[in-house]
Amino acid sequence: MEIDQLSARLKEYDQDHVVRFWEDLNQTEKSELAAQIESIDLPLMKRLSDEWIFPEPEPEAFTEIRSVPTIPQVDPARPDAQEALSAGEEALWHGRVGLLLVAGGQGTRLGFDGPKGAYPIGPLSKDSLFAAHANKIHNLQLRYGCTLPWYIMVSDTNKAASELFFKEHNHFGLDASQIFFFTQSMVPCVDDNGKFMLEAKGRLAMNPNGHGGTYLAMRDNGMLEDARSRGIDTLSYFQVDNWAARVADPYFIGYHILGGGQMSSKIHRKLRPRESVGVHVLCDGEHRTIEYSELDIYPQLLETDAEGNVICDAGNPAIHVLDVGFVEEICEHFDRFPWHLAHKKIPYIDESGIVIQPDQPNGYKFETFIFDALRFVKHDPVALEIPGPGEYTPIKQFEGDNSVQGARATMREYWAEWLEEAGFKVPRDATGSVAIDIEINPEFALTKEEFLAKVGDLAVAGNGDVSIGANGTSPV
Repeated sequence: MEIDQLSARLKEYDQDHVVRFWEDLNQTEKSELAAQIESIDLPLMKRLSDEWIFPEPEPEAFTEIRSVPTIPQVDPARPDAQEALSAGEEALWHGRVGLLLVAGGQGTRLGFDGPKGAYPIGPLSKDSLFAAHANKIHNLQLRYGCTLPWYIMVSDTNKAASELFFKEHNHFGLDASQIFFFTQSMVPCVDDNGKFMLEAKGRLAMNPNGHGGTYLAMRDNGMLEDARSRGIDTLSYFQVDNWAARVADPYFIGYHILGGGQMSSKIHRKLRPRESVGVHVLCDGEHRTIEYSELDIYPQLLETDAEGNVICDAGNPAIHVLDVGFVEEICEHFDRFPWHLAHKKIPYIDESGIVIQPDQPNGYKFETFIFDALRFVKHDPVALEIPGPGEYTPIKQFEGDNSVQGARATMREYWAEWLEEAGFKVPRDATGSVAIDIEINPEFALTKEEFLAKVGDLAVAGNGDVSIGANGTSPV
């Protein structure tokens, strides 16, 4: 598109200021800026600015907000769990399940230079997050005699590095043809007047459109078409920084199928009002998840009972099962999908081309959340409770809450229980905490039951007096 055409289109939406440095750019910079501009849905951005900034809208008002009814944690002895397992395993055996991983982030907050999925999370193996999830896939494919297509949504920032990482590691032993990378869309940041911001003379300040953008990205990048061609009708959705996520969990898939599922969620019970997890609730009878960054809008979501327990405690840890047909429906009506607004400090260049690092929020980022599709489900979606250990280890930073150190500590205790039940002695300190690093490869065992079945012959007969090595390596 020529500069005259670009200027005319931008001027129609009062955004032609973004090409004011055009003559200062070289040809490559001009092409890149033009491509950015052409990627923008200008009518959408005008609507968002008009609805959210001029003025900022009042939050939705609800008469009643209450926790969503849930299915209790899986107990294999329950008849409903056995029925769910049968339905889920049948879907896996027949090759109807695909995996959907969101992996657009960088490892910056972990002190790591590269895609977050490349972070070496394994305390002993140094396996990356990508490798840990790939090992789970190997286990499931062997068990069910199927191929699990792995759809991985990355960002413009880390796409090349993520693909290279997979190639350098021989796709972690998986067939390259079952791995499908696709890219998340970006939207421009806007200032307090709804104007697009420049981070350089030839580059707009952009941000990912949120994990809700996964829906359109699946369609626009040919992922849905690929899934249909493989006979996939069910997608197991998880995020790369959840090291413990049970991908393609047959129980969860089965509950989803038996419930006529369009979109189902796992539920992690919150222990603290401000725990960094969205809350799955019924708002006047409609399913919603209120993101943790928006909890102050609805103070009742922060309330506790007399014993200090969180009342609305159904945390949504972004573990879902999605029906492919439902995803296609969402894409057809994405103009109805809700957007969210965040006021942020956004570096920009001023009219003279000088880079400004603001010390106060000076602009807005728009994003969507994948769980907002719950409001469009035609009947009550499945909400299955899970324990935290062994299913949910969010990793947002190196130490503190939701951290690498926290995740490793959680999994260390989780795996120690497996070893001790198998008859191995695990060193513990004076407080009772595990005193060494432990790691069990999910390709060997995904569950305690599978682990016990495989190591039963290795545990010492009689008194079970077997210790694991000083470096935490199990003898299995």
